[in-house]
Amino acid sequence: MRSTRPMPGNPWPHDMIITVEDRPHTLLELLWIREAHGLDPADDALPPPLVDRPAAAARRVDEETRARWAEVWPRIWGDAVAHAATEPDQALLDRAVATTLSPDERETLLGRIVGPTARDAFGVEVFDDAAYRDWERRGSEAHLATHLTALADSPEHRDVSALADAWRRGLGRVVTLPSQGTYVRQIGPHALLVTDEVRSDSAAYRVALESFGRGPSECPSRA
Repeated sequence: MRSTRPMPGNPWPHDMIITVEDRPHTLLELLWIREAHGLDPADDALPPPLVDRPAAAARRVDEETRARWAEVWPRIWGDAVAHAATEPDQALLDRAVATTLSPDERETLLGRIVGPTARDAFGVEVFDDAAYRDWERRGSEAHLATHLTALADSPEHRDVSALADAWRRGLGRVVTLPSQGTYVRQIGPHALLVTDEVRSDSAAYRVALESFGRGPSECPSRA
């Protein structure tokens, strides 16, 4: 999002660029695994449950596997969130399409671009599951419905004053999660992680934006 030129009276700074990632695929897959497989990772900083609670996974795993997954899930989540906080590296994207790359070199580059994924950690087969396909379909339909409104009606235009102040403090990216309640985390020096509920509520979104770059990077969550 940006304005192409200075416009007198326009509250959106013409050189402000904000990226909004409102369907972060890797993070959504990890949240699905946590809930569909009944994992209970021991970390108070993790996001609340999903708004659209998935059905239990049809492809169940044994208790030993679930315990192991629950133990490693927070670390994988942290790595994926850190990657979600960064903008895509255009140099890597350009290199990935070069015709001179070998298949192994291209795969390595794509891995750096995509970042750590749930599929790397838990296996591709975990998503070959009717419960996942049903939940993914509902999420895609709901996401599409939110994009049928005009850009001028977006939360960023609605709360542009608070957004611009956060941008001046370094904000360049907002990542959202379809989780319950209020959950706000500054992830890295340039990104903010919030729930869809926070972003859709003007008062809550302004509070979240005002918290960016001001010390403690988290707000309490509520289910």
